[in-house]
Amino acid sequence: MSATATLPEELKKINWFHRIDLGNGITTPGCDDTATKLQQVHLPADLSGKTVLDIGAWDGFFSFEAEKRGASRVVALDGGVWRVDSIGKAGFEFARKMLHSKVEDVEMEVSQISLERLGTFDLVLFLGVLYHLPDPFDGLMKVASLAHRDIIIETHVDLVEIKTPAIAFYPASECANDPSNWCGPNQAAVEGMLRHAGFRTIKAFPMTPVYYPVTGRKLGQYGRMVFHASR
Repeated sequence: MSATATLPEELKKINWFHRIDLGNGITTPGCDDTATKLQQVHLPADLSGKTVLDIGAWDGFFSFEAEKRGASRVVALDGGVWRVDSIGKAGFEFARKMLHSKVEDVEMEVSQISLERLGTFDLVLFLGVLYHLPDPFDGLMKVASLAHRDIIIETHVDLVEIKTPAIAFYPASECANDPSNWCGPNQAAVEGMLRHAGFRTIKAFPMTPVYYPVTGRKLGQYGRMVFHASR
């Protein structure tokens, strides 16, 4: 009998993305290699007493992980994914219940974000979202305004061979055959936007190659990158 066959019926009905350890030998059967992504993001091991905002939370893996690492308050924010009929919020709510978590939830698009509505947080997580924005500069400025001190960004990058700030625009499905992938900033563009938002210290981790197709780009000219920035 497969491990999936032994999972609770309610869990098996959910369209999972993240792989979340719920305890008692149960891990959600998500398609994402979440454990590897956690290593790549370099989430601080100790978040004791910190307030954390996780933008683009999906099933909430990073929200729950921040709570596990001692964060005093965690807010999971999502709009697009939680409002998609075939995905929804069921995974997040199920995991929160199973983990007896106190993570708060806010349904909101990045375009709706404001300091007045959300306040500030010690750490903002902006993972796997930037390249889904038609206007990455405006979106990142909104997100950055909520980061009292630190922000971690994980994003698709393109045009990495160009040393000056540049952003590839995908008007259709050029990136991974996904029309929700709108842009591919290069390292210089992300760092430039972060500096404009007032972050003084920026650390970019080496690019991770990916194998989804990007029309007109050779493998190696695009990939995924993680940025840590502090005010």
